[in-house]
Amino acid sequence: MYLSEIAGKEIVNLVTGERLGVVGECDIIIDETDGSILALSIPRERGFLGLRKDKDVLEVPWRNVRKIGNDMIIIEYEGIY
Repeated sequence: MYLSEIAGKEIVNLVTGERLGVVGECDIIIDETDGSILALSIPRERGFLGLRKDKDVLEVPWRNVRKIGNDMIIIEYEGIY
């Protein structure tokens, strides 16, 4: 699978049903030695009407990805977002 094939897909948490972001707004952490994906780095955007945003990120290991579909990537993440 090419990186361009996952661009624009929504990231949804299987545990909570919450939409976490879209690939393209997120960073992908890649192992420089072999090119494998290590994790998704999803920015946390919390605040009222988008006025205040936290600058923290949620780093979800790639092993937590359960399914890549046509429109979304489903992850299983039990941590707090």
